[in-house]
Amino acid sequence: MQVMERENQTAGAQQSLRGKSAIVTGSTSGIGLGIARALTAAGANVMFNGFGSSPCINDLRRGLETSFDVKTAMSFADMSKPADIAEMIDAARTEFGQIDILINNAGIQHVEAIETFPVAKWDSIIAIDLTAAFHTIRAVVPEMKSRGWGRIVNIASAHGLVASPFKSAYVAAKHGIVGLTKTVALETAEHGITVNAICPGYVLTPLVAKQIPETAHARMLTEQQVIHDVLLHAQPTRQFVTTEEVGALTVFLCSPLAKSMTGTALPLEGGWTAQ
Repeated sequence: MQVMERENQTAGAQQSLRGKSAIVTGSTSGIGLGIARALTAAGANVMFNGFGSSPCINDLRRGLETSFDVKTAMSFADMSKPADIAEMIDAARTEFGQIDILINNAGIQHVEAIETFPVAKWDSIIAIDLTAAFHTIRAVVPEMKSRGWGRIVNIASAHGLVASPFKSAYVAAKHGIVGLTKTVALETAEHGITVNAICPGYVLTPLVAKQIPETAHARMLTEQQVIHDVLLHAQPTRQFVTTEEVGALTVFLCSPLAKSMTGTALPLEGGWTAQ
C-alpha cells in the first residue's frame, strides 16, 4: 500500500504542472533548454525563445510535444528590445490562453578589465540579463494576480551573490536580478504568486564555453588552466553543475509544494558561496 502511494506521488510530481503554460527566455540551448525540457516533462506548455536553426528547433519541439502531450511555441524575440518582448508575451497568450509560469533565463557575458570594458557590451549585458526581466515580469504580473496563481523564476548566478574580477556588467546584472526577485516577491506575496531566483555555478553551456578563451586572454592563462584553476576552482565539488539539476529545481519551485517559497536566491553551485 505504501509503495503504491509513493508511486502515485511520484507520478503526480512528474505531471505536477499539467495544464500550466510557461515562457522560458533563452531556451534554445544551455540552461534554458534544460529548463524547458524539465517543464514539458512536468506537463507544462512552453513558449521557447532564442536564436538558432528553425528546422532544429521545430524538431526539438515536435519531440517534446509527442513525448509529453504538451503544446509548444517559438519566439525569436530579441530580449534587448522591449517591443519584441511585448510581442512574445502576446504570442504566448494567443497560443496558450494564459501565462502561468515565467522563467527569465536569457543572458550574455563578456570578460574584460573594467578600464577597457566596451560600453556597448555593458549596455547589452544590462539590457538582456537584467532589464529584459523587468519587462517580462511587468507584463505578466497583472494576469497572475487576477487568477491568484503564478510562478516566476529568475535564473541569476553564483555571481548574483559573490563577485569575480573582469565581469563587471554580468555581476552587476545578476546582483540586480536577485534584488528584483526579492522586491517583486514582496509585492506579490498575497496574490498566490511566488518569485524566486536560482543561482547556478558554472554549467558547461555555450555561454560558459565562450568565456574560457576570453578568461584565458584576460588572465594570461591556458584554456585548460582556466577550466581547472579558475572555473572549477570556485566550486568545491570540482564539477560543473548540469542543466538537468537546474531544470529539476525550477520545476520544484513552480510546483504546488513550493507555494511557501518566495523571495529566495537559491545557490546551486557546488559549495562555491559556502567558502
